[in-house]
Amino acid sequence: MTVGSLVQASLASCRDVTVVYGEGEAAVRALADVSLAIGNGERVALLGRSGSGKTTLLHVLGGLVEPTAGEITLRGQPLSSLDRAARGAVRAHGIAYVFQGANLLPYFTAAENVAFAAHVAPNGAGPELEPEALLELVGLAAKVDHLPAELSGGEAQRVALARALAQRPKLLLCDEPTGHLDSDTAQRVLDLIDALQAEFGFALVVATHDVDVAERLDRRLELEDGVVLGEQSR
Repeated sequence: MTVGSLVQASLASCRDVTVVYGEGEAAVRALADVSLAIGNGERVALLGRSGSGKTTLLHVLGGLVEPTAGEITLRGQPLSSLDRAARGAVRAHGIAYVFQGANLLPYFTAAENVAFAAHVAPNGAGPELEPEALLELVGLAAKVDHLPAELSGGEAQRVALARALAQRPKLLLCDEPTGHLDSDTAQRVLDLIDALQAEFGFALVVATHDVDVAERLDRRLELEDGVVLGEQSR
């Protein structure tokens, strides 16, 4: 199958994407002619050390970063030709994020953080489950009224997962979701992500520097200096 046909059939894709930050002698090339297609329900790892371009590629796929050159599509709709507001509207219909830090609203309880995500989701994209039910789903039924400062790192990431599910994503993008966690907690969070993906069927893309994390997924792309060095399937 050609790159063009893969792009047409994919949930999200980028084609010949280059991202350059800055200008002149200060310019930094974060990505160089990268092409990638993510299918419905697919589980993909972007593997690389810090500065490899994996986070930039994750943000390109989600429409957070506008490429210097190349094309991005979501469900066949081009994102790279849209302005920021239009990209945000397209992104809101089907993409959710879990970052390295949970990035919870500090003065909102766990339930309020989840409810806020549902509130800002477009009409028709809200949750099938109430915030309390989503928190119960991630094992935090007893923490619904807790503030982020009262949660452990692993608990905060589980709230972030519940918040992402509140948007009913077709594509979940995770940027080093276990980067700040100890190994035991990281494994529990990864097990939970696996279980939620199996239950809800969203496509999953995880940017990580950890080979063990990458090997849990179905397909792995290794990046270095903004270039895809290779791809492996499990």
